[in-house]
Amino acid sequence: MSAKSKQDHWKVVRLGEVTEIAKGGTPKRDVVKYFRGNIPWAIPSDITALDSALYIDDTATHISEEALGKSAAKLLPAGTVLLTSRATIGETAIATVPIATNQGFANFICHETLLNVFLAYYLRYIKEKLNDLASGSTFKEITKGTLLNIEIPLPPLSEQHAIAEALSDVDGLLNALDALIAKKQAIKQATMQQLLTGQTRLPRFSGAWEVKRLGEISSFFKGSGLSKADLSPDGKRRCIHYGELFTTYDECITKVLHGTDREGTFFLSLSNDVLMPGSDVTPNGLATASCISMSNVILGGDILVIRVPADVLNGTFLAYVIKINHSQVMQLVSGTTVYHLYGRDMANFTFLMPSVKEQNAIVRILSDMDAEIAALEQRRDKTISIKQGMMQQLLTGRVRLSESRIDADDAD
Repeated sequence: MSAKSKQDHWKVVRLGEVTEIAKGGTPKRDVVKYFRGNIPWAIPSDITALDSALYIDDTATHISEEALGKSAAKLLPAGTVLLTSRATIGETAIATVPIATNQGFANFICHETLLNVFLAYYLRYIKEKLNDLASGSTFKEITKGTLLNIEIPLPPLSEQHAIAEALSDVDGLLNALDALIAKKQAIKQATMQQLLTGQTRLPRFSGAWEVKRLGEISSFFKGSGLSKADLSPDGKRRCIHYGELFTTYDECITKVLHGTDREGTFFLSLSNDVLMPGSDVTPNGLATASCISMSNVILGGDILVIRVPADVLNGTFLAYVIKINHSQVMQLVSGTTVYHLYGRDMANFTFLMPSVKEQNAIVRILSDMDAEIAALEQRRDKTISIKQGMMQQLLTGRVRLSESRIDADDAD
């Protein structure tokens, strides 16, 4: 990148000067034949399902040509930039095929002076601004008139191509990282299934595994009251809120992220305790377990604490076992509106238990896999941050790409 450029300043234009904006429409739902065609018809969830991918080539629903003629839906050319403009605002994708949308979109057909990929990235960059410009009481919407008057910078077309290429390169790296993370997670899941059930044994280990009922070897406790408002990254006493078991911690807790300055008597952890959320509005999340590797951490209310002797059962091994036995945990859950999991329920949880030495060896393998996945996730998060910085710098002209890169695009 360079501060030098072919021209000192970029033009600033209104979107209405460099695009045509087409809204969408919905054919009559009760006319079944309208929804038996082969024309992709996008609704906002089709865009959000892309999970940040830039291009869309198909949709969940298709309509017929007759439906186009009998509704406000229009067939948009490939290359159209789709922007969700109602309720969900600011999600963007580029159609790679002719497509129609419902009325929850503003669709941009770019003039020859504006590259669609540059526009798509710029709309993503100003997503927060688009939401601020929306209005409405029942649901928020950004109007066509508002969009037409939004001002955007317009670099020379060659520079638009260079910027789009730079950002696309980063997207390519992110896609590769996502694919690698998914592959590593699938390998870990298969390895867990093999190792935690004894289907595959590690070298130098033999002998039958015992069938154990958790209540035979464990004691059960409940954490004490701790609200989210009590949490602070800088709090003097380390603590865990039960909600963090859903969102923050995996099978092994080696670092506690929050503390509290609240005074009082609390229930404190012992190293090797296994923590499970004791209640939730949906039952599926209750099949979550984390082993804490440190003592004297405050454990908040609604945390089910399973205390197991380390010379009998590795807590992280148990946490992994609970995770792969989701269906068994679901049978132990009680409740209708709010679902609960009590110690007396988990006492009936049964599993196969090898020797502690074999448990420790299995945990080392799975923990190494977790560490590898975590490192990839950190690399992905860092790349996302880099991309955000690049968008801010490149799409506003604060930093200009080197002339050699732009000249290379011109040569193409």
